[in-house]
Amino acid sequence: MTRFLVGRVLLLVVGLLVASIIVFATLRVLPGDVAQVVAGTQSTPAQVEHLRQQLGLDRPVVVQYLDWIGGVLHGDLGRSLVTNGAVGPEIAQKLAVTLPLAGMSLVAALVLGVPLGVLAAVLRRRAGGAAIGFVAQAVAAVPVVWAGMLLIALFAVTLHWLPTQGFPLDGWDEPGRAFSSLVLPALTIGAVEGAVILRFTRSATLSVLDADHVRTAAAIGLTRTRALLRHGLPSVALTVLAVLGVQIAGLLVGAVVVEQLFSLPGVGRMLVTDVGRRDVTKVQSELLVLTGLVLLVGFAVDVVHRSLDPRQREVGE
Repeated sequence: MTRFLVGRVLLLVVGLLVASIIVFATLRVLPGDVAQVVAGTQSTPAQVEHLRQQLGLDRPVVVQYLDWIGGVLHGDLGRSLVTNGAVGPEIAQKLAVTLPLAGMSLVAALVLGVPLGVLAAVLRRRAGGAAIGFVAQAVAAVPVVWAGMLLIALFAVTLHWLPTQGFPLDGWDEPGRAFSSLVLPALTIGAVEGAVILRFTRSATLSVLDADHVRTAAAIGLTRTRALLRHGLPSVALTVLAVLGVQIAGLLVGAVVVEQLFSLPGVGRMLVTDVGRRDVTKVQSELLVLTGLVLLVGFAVDVVHRSLDPRQREVGE
């Protein structure tokens, strides 16, 4: 286990390093002059050049990268090129919206996807199982924006149950309002991601239903359903756990879109705004933080999956 952890930590560090290089290089090859955008259309060439020197954009690209990544390693994500404000505290403030949104979305996806996936497998030869599978395929193909608009039309416009836009100015100091403002966005992401989890759960459950140990349990007196619940669901849970590492990335990508749709002050909405303003320092730090979260979740899922799955420990993977 120690060797496994060391290897995964090294992969995590290398992944973050490669991600930082890709993010930094990609933003530097985009067309347009960052200094010109920051200075404004009415600025003179001399003013633009002075601003470029002031912001350090005239230095070699390698030096700029080393300065940025060195600051990141010391907990400094840099300063905004537009406002000159510290990027780190602002990202931390926005994560207070994005992380709860992602967590609630994950819970919604699991609550919708896992039970319905098991049910679809158990009822595979009946109309109900086929209907669940068809609906899951249809929902999984729906863009997050469309899903959000449909849920807004149902729960906000028609039923008047949930708010559609905004987040309390006092944030989580008003927990009731803050929570209710995230319910509909979380359901939007959770419904789409839950449909994907449902399909994986159904496939895993079908495999377990035909496994020898479940068939043996049914043969010695347990009903097929009790045999599945007692002896099959642990294997299904391991499959779902393995899928979660990939699904978390989908949750964060969905959050970028959903925060725009529901006017939530999270990292995703800030990222879209900063891309439009060509605030390179903020954008690269925001992308690095989001990438780091995805890699950390993948790392945690790998560790938990290995700890719970005796087959992986036996083969020394």
